[in-house]
Amino acid sequence: RWRAFYGAAAGSVYMLTCIYLMRIVKQIEKRDSVLTSKQQIDRLLRPGASYFNLNPFEVLQIDPEATDDELKKRFRALSILVHPDKNQDDPDRSQKAFEAVDKAYKLLLDPEQKKRALDVIHAGKEYVEHMVKEKRKQLKKEGKPLDVEEDDPEMFKQAVYKQTMKLFAELEIKRKEREAKEMHERKRAREEEIEAAENAKRQREWQKNFEETRDGRVDSWRNFQAKGKSKEKKNRSFLKPPKVKMEQRE
Repeated sequence: RWRAFYGAAAGSVYMLTCIYLMRIVKQIEKRDSVLTSKQQIDRLLRPGASYFNLNPFEVLQIDPEATDDELKKRFRALSILVHPDKNQDDPDRSQKAFEAVDKAYKLLLDPEQKKRALDVIHAGKEYVEHMVKEKRKQLKKEGKPLDVEEDDPEMFKQAVYKQTMKLFAELEIKRKEREAKEMHERKRAREEEIEAAENAKRQREWQKNFEETRDGRVDSWRNFQAKGKSKEKKNRSFLKPPKVKMEQRE
């Protein structure tokens, strides 16, 4: 009975916690839906925005299943809020916020890029569903109730949101690493191309100089040979064989 009592009490605390968190989430969503221009700019430029804004649906604050008409209406409403013309007291930040909104909208207008974004969101949802199953397996193994916090729709939604943002961030990091690698390879290839061109230029210059000085080298060699022969001939003319003395007989 005591176990039943404590189990019921724990269940009540859990339900109250879920209700409280659900109310907080709804309050945040309600607040975000009516943010002022300044608040929207702050949201789009908050710390970590470079990763938060990777999710175009998050930037536009629109459901992934929204229709194209809903997407257009949301873009118009949000772009007006953050447009530099409406925020002339903060032109630089409003321009950056507007660019983030415009980029997200154009991305979702592209069917292929929209599909990629939806694939990431679906992957996040599948991951959370898998983790929920694993949690239940562990609870069952331990003989505990199979209730998990993700049973609450809002908690499940938040879990999917967090996992989705993590996936977007991981993909962006991989993209940057791949881009840096490709840039390094292009730089190395360019350096090798320049080096090869310089070597070819030096070879051409050497060959040109070699051709231009060929006649001079040939003449020098001929002159050297001619001088050598002349000297040899001259030396031979000065070299006279010794006279042979005749023996005198008594």
